[in-house]
Amino acid sequence: MPRKLIDVKPITTAEARRILERAGEDELGEFQRRTRDYTIKFSKVTGSKAEKLVRDLCEKHQLDRKDAIQVANCMPSSIEEIRTVLSVKGRVFTTDQLQGILKTLTAYRAT
Repeated sequence: MPRKLIDVKPITTAEARRILERAGEDELGEFQRRTRDYTIKFSKVTGSKAEKLVRDLCEKHQLDRKDAIQVANCMPSSIEEIRTVLSVKGRVFTTDQLQGILKTLTAYRAT
């Protein structure tokens, strides 16, 4: 039975993993199984942590949702890596802002 589209919003790899793992194996097509395997391999945190992390990055560090998702997916471990992930938009971040983002990431990595 086809599923009905309810909402469209960007999500993290970890959130996609959680959704795909809830579906039964027989409910997934080939593309969904490959996507699930990818999310299992590359998720850096759990789905619930990823949601909270994205929210924190948006609220505490004024990142837009798509940038916060990209940061959560990559989980950079240094200021240079964060700068690389966020440099696409052309927005300039101060070292203090980047240190704050790194501190937030470190807190989620530790728990």
